[in-house]
Amino acid sequence: MSQGTFKDIEKLETDLWAAADQLRANSKLTSSDYFMPVLGVIFLRHAANRFDAASKQIQEDQASGKMPKRKVLPADYIRRRALWLPESARFDVIMQKASSDTVGLPKLVTDAMTAIEAEFEPLNGVLPKDYGIFETKVLEDLMRLFNSEQIKQAAGDVFGRIYEYFLANFSIQKAHDNGEFFTPSSLVQTIVNVIEPDHGTVLDPACGSAGMFVQSSHFIEHEGGDTAKKVVFYGQEKNRDTIRIAKMNLAVHGLEGKIAEAITYYQDEHTLFGKCDFVMANPPFNVDLVDAERIKSDPRLPFGLPGVNKAKRVSNGNYLWISYFHSYLNAKGRAGFVMSSQASSAGHGEKEVRRKIVQNFEELGA
Repeated sequence: MSQGTFKDIEKLETDLWAAADQLRANSKLTSSDYFMPVLGVIFLRHAANRFDAASKQIQEDQASGKMPKRKVLPADYIRRRALWLPESARFDVIMQKASSDTVGLPKLVTDAMTAIEAEFEPLNGVLPKDYGIFETKVLEDLMRLFNSEQIKQAAGDVFGRIYEYFLANFSIQKAHDNGEFFTPSSLVQTIVNVIEPDHGTVLDPACGSAGMFVQSSHFIEHEGGDTAKKVVFYGQEKNRDTIRIAKMNLAVHGLEGKIAEAITYYQDEHTLFGKCDFVMANPPFNVDLVDAERIKSDPRLPFGLPGVNKAKRVSNGNYLWISYFHSYLNAKGRAGFVMSSQASSAGHGEKEVRRKIVQNFEELGA
């Protein structure tokens, strides 16, 4: 990607955000009302772009003999990292119908989301359908914003960046859970480049918006691999809305993952103790409310608890997370994670857990 192209994408991102945020400013909606439906519109546009690109590729493959001339199936689109879209869920069709009935636009978009969920089981109950909260003019302007020729021509990587840019900005606005659902792409990419998650079982036990999985896929495909054949993604996340964001993020990148609603301090929903090839995470830092009584016998904490206060809460949860990451790995597994800088020098119980972890690696000859 040339420097000029990079700058063009940056300008496109900022222009889109400014325009979308201006629409919010001119409505009665708060950020928490607004961000899921906006992400839904971006999802719908990206899905349409991927669908169109896959349709063209299928036509070319059938014409060249690479693919039999038969009825095209949804699975043919999945293999090309796209969703098969029912006609009612195609962006151009929605806009064409809305041109003669703008009042009916909220229902058209809601019906599109319902139709996609019916065709793609991993998204069942995930996509936003509350478009009736928009004033018709606001929704129409938002849809037109993402129906420009420049957006229609945006390739997968470009649109993935736009989606992540909006996630980041909504996070900054603290539109959801104090912004904990998004990790900057630069940090995620650093982790991916260091541990190289290119095979087997990949776990993020605090998966947020699934950015670790998306970047892992980029890495695998840059190396010439097929993500679906190389890895299986597993995630845990405590917040239902964040899980929806994660599943949309995976789907908008043509990926699938097994994401469970769970609080990792207390639950191991995928039963992956000692089974993971890679663990990646950006967990919440310095949590001091974890119930020590509930976790004191957890096999995922072989080095013990990092200190317990008078209220029988773990004094600081940083080394709980580090212990979990260690315990999920198989004998050859690798972990990469973001952690508070104070974890490297913390004393008392945390220091003891840190000593045991280092000693364990020395005994293994790592």
